[in-house]
Amino acid sequence: MTRWDAETAVVGLGAWGASALWRLASRDVDVIGFERFAPGHALGSSHGHARVLRLACPQHPGLVPLARRSRELWSEMEDTGQERLLVVCGALTVGTENGPLAGGALRAARAHGVRVRTFSASALRFQYPRHTGVPDRHIGVYEPSAALIRPERAVRTAVALAEEAGARVLADCRVTRVEPVPGGVRLHTAQRSVRVRQVVLTAGAWLTGFLPELPLENVRRPLAWFRPYEADSGFGPEEFPAFARELEDGRVLWGNGAEGGDGVELGLDDAGVAAKPVDPEDTDRSVTSEDWSEPARILPVRLPGLRPRPTRVALSTRTRTPDGRFLLGRPGGDARLVVAGGENGYGFALAPAVGEALADVVRGDAPATGLDFLSPDRFR
Repeated sequence: MTRWDAETAVVGLGAWGASALWRLASRDVDVIGFERFAPGHALGSSHGHARVLRLACPQHPGLVPLARRSRELWSEMEDTGQERLLVVCGALTVGTENGPLAGGALRAARAHGVRVRTFSASALRFQYPRHTGVPDRHIGVYEPSAALIRPERAVRTAVALAEEAGARVLADCRVTRVEPVPGGVRLHTAQRSVRVRQVVLTAGAWLTGFLPELPLENVRRPLAWFRPYEADSGFGPEEFPAFARELEDGRVLWGNGAEGGDGVELGLDDAGVAAKPVDPEDTDRSVTSEDWSEPARILPVRLPGLRPRPTRVALSTRTRTPDGRFLLGRPGGDARLVVAGGENGYGFALAPAVGEALADVVRGDAPATGLDFLSPDRFR
């Protein structure tokens, strides 16, 4: 008779894995969490100054129920962990009315009754004067309930709550191989092997090392902070909310209002080296001027008033799928494996609901919302 070390293991304790560990432990599941570094590390995608939680998800209307549930669970995590994780600031989405960004947010809001306010290009330029060069055919979609999340603090809080609920956590412990065996899985580490009935793989950029057949691509994603020229500059969180802005060439400029001494956090998705493939095993996170020169170049015509040289630059890894929707479920219907990956740059904010959905899959419970559009087998 096989002796199991635990009912379930979670491999990778970034935002999704930490949340899954918490939701499993809170349901009295015997669970072990493995993290090859330390919870809240800066080598994957679960770090940075802030992440935006929008209810009107432009990527797919089916994500709105996950976003709403995440909002509830972030608040629960705050109350239980006695940590401030959310800052309600509102969020602005700018692009064409029928496009993927502003149009997607508007479609999601209408489908699920999310309260938003829309602006014509001229009204947007008046209401938010720091945004210049907005084409006349673009609109703005403002969601007042959107909030910023503190990433590293959120991950560490989820892990701590999981431990309080009974989960075991093995930090600085790398799982080198996941071996399916009859009735379960053997996890190989440098120290020992661990046998569990099910494994939840939430290893982020390292996920393809376990399941190379998954259609995931890891790319370099620089984050840069630019300080305003003037202290009373109009770039504070109240007058300059978190935003995602479609540019004429299809790229997306995004950012958050200035807080603290670093300035305004900005990123430019799929610009230059930002879209270069990255090897997650390469832990060199050194930066060069290439990592911030392109956002700096467009500041004078898009966001005038910011100094052209950043105060700080950091690198993140973005794991993306061909259709922009992440993966969640059992690959090939294997009862021993559950996977979640491909956060596509927006998945952090949905972490608590993703973790709860993973716990549902592990336990065989019916999910609170339909998840078929996230099936890991949809590309087969």
